[in-house]
Amino acid sequence: MLALDDVHAFYGKSHVLHGVTLAVGPGEVVTLLGRNGVGKTTTVRAVLNLGVSRRGRVAVAGVDVSRWPADAIARLGVGYVPQGRKVFPRLTVAENLRVAASAVPGARAVDEVLAEFPALRDHLDRPAGALSGGQQQVLALARSLVMNCRLLLLDEPTDGLMPKLVGEIGTLIPALAARGVAVLLVEQNLDLALAVSHRISIMEKGRICYAGVPDELRHQPAILERHLGVAVT
Repeated sequence: MLALDDVHAFYGKSHVLHGVTLAVGPGEVVTLLGRNGVGKTTTVRAVLNLGVSRRGRVAVAGVDVSRWPADAIARLGVGYVPQGRKVFPRLTVAENLRVAASAVPGARAVDEVLAEFPALRDHLDRPAGALSGGQQQVLALARSLVMNCRLLLLDEPTDGLMPKLVGEIGTLIPALAARGVAVLLVEQNLDLALAVSHRISIMEKGRICYAGVPDELRHQPAILERHLGVAVT
């Protein structure tokens, strides 16, 4: 569903990604781990050609989108939940969902998505900016699901959330994968990453320095200690 081949990315003259190659298949969760500033978010933004200059090949569902603008890539069925939640604060929750539904052909029914996020039903008429941080994150996720995405890019979805909401996201991600959605997850929560991922890649200085499966990391904690400075308990 997603293939990056020798992707380099730049902010102006700053060379951030140095030949990133990775793939995410349908129904697969691939997580990017790494310290702050190593290029994880830039990798996600490079998929969408969003605010970065890039070279190398990016393909979505087998289509080379290396030279496509971000809006055209999104219409292929790519959902994006950026770090910081980025909802439309002056629109109501319902309006946020309707805007997302109108952006793509074949959108899911809003009521169908609300069945997966029942807590949002109590806030449909509230401005999104009046929600708590956790509620805004849930809205951002729901908005992507309304778009009926085949590929979902999640950038730090649990950042700043209470444990209950982290657990709900940890349940939602495998459920999406079970429906065939490909998920590229950027995450700092190691326990969550180990629980939901099929494969994990670790980044250092704009490069992928390790790629493997969660069980391997659990049984070789030296990898995490070396690249992330953390230990698996």
